[in-house]
Order: sequence, then C-alpha cells, then structure tokens
Amino acid sequence: MGRKKRGALRSWLPNQHGAWAMLAVPFTVGVFLGHGPGEGHRWAHLPLFAAWLTGYVTAFHAQQWLRLRRLSRNPRAPRRHVRPAVASAAVSAVCGVPLLFAYPWLLLAAACAAPFVAVNTWYAWRNNERALLNGLAAVVPACGMLLVTLRMGGGELSEGWRPALACLLFFAGTVPYVKTMIRERDSRAYYRASVTYHAVAVPVAYVLGPWLAIPFTAYLVRAAVLPGKGLKVPVVGAVEVMGSVLLLATLLVMF
Repeated sequence: MGRKKRGALRSWLPNQHGAWAMLAVPFTVGVFLGHGPGEGHRWAHLPLFAAWLTGYVTAFHAQQWLRLRRLSRNPRAPRRHVRPAVASAAVSAVCGVPLLFAYPWLLLAAACAAPFVAVNTWYAWRNNERALLNGLAAVVPACGMLLVTLRMGGGELSEGWRPALACLLFFAGTVPYVKTMIRERDSRAYYRASVTYHAVAVPVAYVLGPWLAIPFTAYLVRAAVLPGKGLKVPVVGAVEVMGSVLLLATLLVMF
C-alpha cells in the first residue's frame, strides 16, 4: 500500500484508538454467550458487526464535521469529514437495514443508544470531547451491545446483565484512568478519583462473579502504580488492550 493510500486510510479511521476495544469486547462476549455448546453461530452477527463499526465511524465524522463547521474559519476543514461520513453511513445502512426485517427489536436498541450518541454529539459541538461525562456516555451503548448480540444469538437477556455490567465497570474505569496517564497526569484529584473508583470496583466485580475480582484487582494495581511513570501513549494503549483481552477471556470462561 502506497504512502498516499495509507494516509487516506488514517484520515477515514477515527483517532479514538481506545474505542476499538470498547466496540469489540462486549459485542464478542454477547456473540459467544448467545449460543449453546452445540449451536452454530448466527451469520447475522457479521453484518451487525459491520453496521456497528461503520456506524461508529459515521458518528465520529459527523460529529467532527459539526464541530469544525462551528469553530473553523477554514471552510474546507469540515469538508474532509463528509466523504467518510457518507460512505460509512451507506455501508452501515446496507449491512444494518436488512437485519430490521428479521430483528425489528433492533430499532428499540437503537432508540436506547440515541440519547448517549446525542450527548457525544453535543460535546463535539462544544469542542469538549475530552470531558469525563462524554467518555462515560460513550461507554454505555458500547457495553449495551453485549445484550443485543446475546439476544440475536438466541440468549436470554437475564443471562447478559452481569457480563454487561462487568464490561461497563471496566470501560467506565478506563476513562479516568487514561486521563491520569495523559491529559490529567499532573492532577492529584483525578488520580485519587481513579484509584478510588478501581478500589470500589473490585468488590463490585466479585459480586458479579468471584473470578472477576482477579482482573479487577489487576486494574486497580495499574491505576495505582502506572500514573507518573512516564509511559508513552502507545504503551498506555497496549496496557489497555491487554486489560480488554483479560476481561474478554475471564467473561468467556465464567459465563
């Protein structure tokens, strides 16, 4: 792939690198929990996953277009987000709309996610996307996808609330923790809040499932020890990927 094509690809992909694990882990857990040992995977999960990821790309570029149109003096600045937004929206529609005929309840799931997307859009318009509440708002629909994929696979929603809450507990904690590693690395208030959150999360995780106390203890250790160590952003990202994989493995073994 030439340098020009790589640059074009990077411009289309959202720069919120931590979001990809948040989009994939709950989705994957729901897919596997929604199937019994002898059942084949429903192929509907594949177009749903494509619609889910491209829907995220659509929302990202639409929000950036809205933000830049309000703030930038350069009229060309917001235009670079138009093509990615339109193309990804088209792919999301092609993959997602046919699923509504077989699973009309997906409209209800989309309606439940809409207020959180609206919050993210408002923060983008205000040019305050790094706000703590904005990050927390993005976590909720991502973790809710666990219930969607589980239900699509034939599982009962009652089987999914504990793993969904475990995902919410983990990914909500990454929001203040990552801030202590990058943008708020000099803030003692953020550090104390992050450590306190993760300390409380350990017994909550234990209630959801005793084995969950193991990864959440590891998350507490990283929240208490790593801030202030001068880790580079790629290393911070790699640690979060490992944390996501640990959560995924624990949930799949437990449930």
